[in-house]
Amino acid sequence: MSINDPLGDMLTRIRNAQMRGQSKVATPASSLRKRVLDVLVGEGYIRGYAEVTVAQAKPEFEIELKYFDGKPVIKEIQRVSTPGRRVYSSIKELKPVRNGLGISILSTPKGVMSDALAREQNVGGEVLCQVF
Repeated sequence: MSINDPLGDMLTRIRNAQMRGQSKVATPASSLRKRVLDVLVGEGYIRGYAEVTVAQAKPEFEIELKYFDGKPVIKEIQRVSTPGRRVYSSIKELKPVRNGLGISILSTPKGVMSDALAREQNVGGEVLCQVF
């Protein structure tokens, strides 16, 4: 099966696993997914992730989801820029998510980072997703 939007697939897997109350979810490994997961770990939205390889299969990331008082820490996670419609933003145009309660994850020339770090480094880029 071919996946047209690998990042959107990972976000949907996280969303579905949290609706079911699962503690872990697996997704195929890629460098973009790894960098987005690094941002989610750094911002405290997930516990962590590990790369696992099952015998003669492609590597996967096993993501440990985070809950607080039985509710998921990630209330909503949505894809902004899609393969059919790319969304780019300069720092001046980048608005805070939910008045600063959430984050945007951007792909910039300096790497994948949160909107706060992008403002700090004064660099814009493609808005991959929003998390709150």
